[in-house]
Amino acid sequence: MRLIVAEDSVLLREGLVRLVQEMGHVVVAAVGTAPDLVAAVAAEVPDAVVTDVRMPPELTDDGLRAAVAIRRAHPGLPVLVLSQYVEQSYARDLLADGGGGVGYLLKDRVTDLAGFADSLDRIAAGGSVLDPAVVAQLLVVHDRSPLDRLSAREREVLALIAEGLSNQAIGERLVITDGAVEKHISNIFTKLDLPPDAAAHRRVQAVLAWLQG
Repeated sequence: MRLIVAEDSVLLREGLVRLVQEMGHVVVAAVGTAPDLVAAVAAEVPDAVVTDVRMPPELTDDGLRAAVAIRRAHPGLPVLVLSQYVEQSYARDLLADGGGGVGYLLKDRVTDLAGFADSLDRIAAGGSVLDPAVVAQLLVVHDRSPLDRLSAREREVLALIAEGLSNQAIGERLVITDGAVEKHISNIFTKLDLPPDAAAHRRVQAVLAWLQG
């Protein structure tokens, strides 16, 4: 893949560049500010973007806002956002367009090279990946419908969908058959009032509904 890496710390930025290059990807630009990220994407039109949340000029959520703007200008462009802290609203903002191809991971996860590489592959394929720490927070039962319609098992399945797992991987994690996984997912779509659509699209919509709940 042709990637753009955005991180204001020179040391971390160079580390990310070297890491993704060792994975076999090509870094077409490495930038340190949110405006530079937006400009680089417009100039290079990469296959995917890896960006930090907290970046200049304001050093708040500039990187996240740049990612949302990039997705608006380039619908479907895969974006993986890295953050120092767990913040559900970041994940919600990323998923808001419902298009898939987005990920939100804590920076600590980058040290898990296999997991980081897998996350890049998943978003590049149009999936969504949320950090397990975010998913753990979402496991708290919400008191609002339609989420309270889900059974305990369906919430487990939705949690694994949020992490980006395939049906087969969900079945292996929960030790249930592929057919059982498909039935649970179908029930989730129905209970969340998601209309018939492409399966990948509805998976993203289901996770978004959970975040909004």
